[in-house]
Amino acid sequence: MLIVRAPATSANLGSGFDVFGAALGRPADVVRLERADRTSIRVTGAGSQYIPEDPDENTVGAVAEALDASARIEIDKGVRPASGLGSSAASAAAAAVGLNELYGRGYSREELVSIAAEGEAVVSGTAHADNVAPSILGGFTVARADGVAQVDASIPLVTCLPEIVVSTRDARAVVPDGMRMEQLVDVVGSAATLAVGMA
Repeated sequence: MLIVRAPATSANLGSGFDVFGAALGRPADVVRLERADRTSIRVTGAGSQYIPEDPDENTVGAVAEALDASARIEIDKGVRPASGLGSSAASAAAAAVGLNELYGRGYSREELVSIAAEGEAVVSGTAHADNVAPSILGGFTVARADGVAQVDASIPLVTCLPEIVVSTRDARAVVPDGMRMEQLVDVVGSAATLAVGMA
């Protein structure tokens, strides 16, 4: 049995929607993986009653399928679902790293980010790497369509976790489909300022 710990993350930092993310020291998911003929998932811990164990409805199941790596998977949730701390991403990240190791697939950490991001589509409706990238790579990350950059930042972060629940799918539904040029220029400038400040 292989055990992998993946940290919570804070993403969509500043104006870096779907781009900027940062790994947090805690909480974290702990995922136990063992080879099996077919994938099965058992979830315990924070908010586990809200997380489907059907591999077709769980980010971890999508990762196992993408890696062609069936396993018995136990997820001990330290990252509460719908908390804004990348709960599904932590599980997907741990599964990607663990299954890659368990089956000797040989993918780099950067390649695993893309695989774990596809797992995110199961719960959010679209693949995005802003949470899985820092969960796999650590630190502050910039996720783009053509890859992920890791920024060497040593800025302490403090998170406050309100007692509200909002799913990623619901949060994404309120984001406007477009913006005016003036708004776009402002967003890009703010994103660049944050990235420079983190470096």
